[in-house]
Amino acid sequence: MLRRFELGLIATLVFLAVWVSACRTKTAPTRQSLLVIHKDFPVQETWDARITFTDSGRMKATIYAPHVSQYARGGPSTEKHLDGRIEVHFYNSAGQHTSSLNAMRGIIYPNNDIEVFDRVVMVTDDCTTVRTEYAKWTSHDQKIRSDKFVTIRRPTETLSGYGFESDQHLKNYRIFKATAVMKVSQELEE
Repeated sequence: MLRRFELGLIATLVFLAVWVSACRTKTAPTRQSLLVIHKDFPVQETWDARITFTDSGRMKATIYAPHVSQYARGGPSTEKHLDGRIEVHFYNSAGQHTSSLNAMRGIIYPNNDIEVFDRVVMVTDDCTTVRTEYAKWTSHDQKIRSDKFVTIRRPTETLSGYGFESDQHLKNYRIFKATAVMKVSQELEE
C-alpha cells in the first residue's frame, strides 16, 4: 500500500515538474511577431465625417465625407482618403460662406493640401460654376488648380480649356488653352 502511495506521489511530482517547466518556456511575443500595419492599409476609418479647417479661430473650410480612411505614410502624419460624394464649403476672412465644391473622392495630405477627383463641381455664391475631373487646393497659397479640361459658367459667359488656376473663392481665375462663348446683347448686334 505504501508502494502505491509512493508511486502516486512520484507521478504527481513528475506531472507538476513537467507542467511548471512548460509554463516557464513560454515567452512574451517578440516585436517581429506583433501586428504590423502596411502602408497600404488604413490605420483608422470614419463614416459620416465632418472636418473643419480654421485659422486663428476663424472658419476657413468644412469638409463632409461619407467615408474617410487614414493612412500612415511614414511618420506621425496621416493622409486622409475621402470617398462617397464629398462636399467642401469655403469661407472668407469674415467667416461668410463664399463657395462650395463637390467631388466623388479626395485626398487630404499632411500639409493640408487637398486633391479632389471625379465629377468635380465648384459653385460660388454669386453663380459661377466650375466643372472638371480633377482639382487641387494648396494650403500655402489657398489656390485651386487643375491640369484637366475645365468649364466655367457665369451668367454672361462660358469659358472652357485645359488647365485652370484660381483663388479659393473663384473670383480671380485664369484658364490655359482657353475657348470662350459669350452672350452678346441685341443692342450690339443692330
